Amino acid sequence: MESSLIKELTTPEEWKKAYPLMKHLRTHLDVESYLALVSEAVQKENYRIAALYESGKMKAVTGFMPMITLYNGRFIWVCDLVTDPDQRFKGFGSALLSYVENWAKDNGYSAVSLSSGLQREAAHRFYEEKMDYDKVSYVFLKKLL
Repeated sequence: MESSLIKELTTPEEWKKAYPLMKHLRTHLDVESYLALVSEAVQKENYRIAALYESGKMKAVTGFMPMITLYNGRFIWVCDLVTDPDQRFKGFGSALLSYVENWAKDNGYSAVSLSSGLQREAAHRFYEEKMDYDKVSYVFLKKLL
C-alpha cells in the first residue's frame, strides 16, 4: 500500500461518503435506510465505522461495535468489512481488520468476532488463512416479518 490512512468516520456526512462502498456488501439498503441505521446503531450500540484511504481515496470500510455475551465475554463484533471490488487483494481488508483488533486491545476487549455469508468462500479463506480466525460456529437467522 502506498500512502494509506485509516480514519474513524463520526459524522453523517462521512458515513454518507462510505455508502457507495458499503452498498457492495449491504445491497438491500438505500442511502436513507443506511444512514438511519448507522445513526441508530451509533447512538444505541456504540457502532463505529472506520475507512481506509489510499492517496486520499476511500478504498475499504469496516463497521464494528463492542458487545458482551456469556459465550465471548467482552468482545468486538465486526458487523461490516468491505473493500472496493476493484481494489481487492491489496491488503486493505487485512489493514482494517488489524485496526479493529488493535482498537479492541487498546480498549480492553478480549476477542474479535464476525460472521460471513456461507457463499463467501474467498472471505472465509481470508479470515482463516490470512487473519488467523477460527471457524467456531454457524449463525442462524429467522426473519419474523
